[in-house]
Amino acid sequence: MVIAVKKLKPEGFQGHKEWLTEVNYLGQLHHPNLVKLIGYCSEGDNRLLVYEFMPKGSLENHLFRRGPQPLSWAIRIKVAIGAAKGLSFLHDAKSQVIYRDFKASNILLDADFNAKLSDFGLAKAGPTGDRTHVSTQVMGTHGYAAPEYVATGRLSAKSDVYSFGVVLLELLSGHRAVDKSKAGVEQNLVDWAKPYLGDKRKLFRIMDTKLEGQYPQKGAYAAATVALQCLSTEPKLRPRMAEVLATLQQLQTPKNAAKHTQPEHRTVSNSVGKSAARHHRSPMNPTPLASPLPPYRQSPPVR
Repeated sequence: MVIAVKKLKPEGFQGHKEWLTEVNYLGQLHHPNLVKLIGYCSEGDNRLLVYEFMPKGSLENHLFRRGPQPLSWAIRIKVAIGAAKGLSFLHDAKSQVIYRDFKASNILLDADFNAKLSDFGLAKAGPTGDRTHVSTQVMGTHGYAAPEYVATGRLSAKSDVYSFGVVLLELLSGHRAVDKSKAGVEQNLVDWAKPYLGDKRKLFRIMDTKLEGQYPQKGAYAAATVALQCLSTEPKLRPRMAEVLATLQQLQTPKNAAKHTQPEHRTVSNSVGKSAARHHRSPMNPTPLASPLPPYRQSPPVR
């Protein structure tokens, strides 16, 4: 059997707490779009987690790092749908789970580019009864966390929906959520891209140049509309993940996947292409809001 092992460095109570949270959640939750926890080990200060091996690595690697072949439009939508299925499962579980750290580096891909959520160290039980949120310490990654959660510590499933909108925007644009190597408003992906999401004629300006125009205009606009809804500053206006999933699944139909943009849209803005290239030369690591566990790193395959 091929496995992946994550070893945690001794970090006191907080590190153990998050390790235990991941063991508890992945030990109880089973879904095709959640990574499988095969086993774990706790001996002294040593903490190990053993997962199924995900041969394609993380979505982050494919979008932002050199080496992997650029993801096609069809694969990007497939990844978005798989991730949406995972979040929808967590949100609609009998005892709701809020993922709290949804980001590209926590979305792992199997050999067929099926997406699976990993790293449940920051997961939190959702509100019960008449409560609309749970109050908790702000944890997560800068650029992905919902603004109301960062400001007040009030966490809800709609916080995950916002984070999903950021990742969907990364899939569309090929830009990181936060990139300090860029200038001005482009440093924050949401601030830069949001004005273009609702305009069919301007959307191409933020589309990933690595797609080389090979995407359906209607499908791209539909995905951008979903992202815009997820990124609403008012949590109540964001859709449920089940609704997001249903909309994204429609993008796989032949009607929405057949027509592609015209070649001229690939060369309208050279500055965007240069920006994307510059971004690849200077990848930026997201800044944690608090002190979560190190990101999932796969060890070499163990057979």
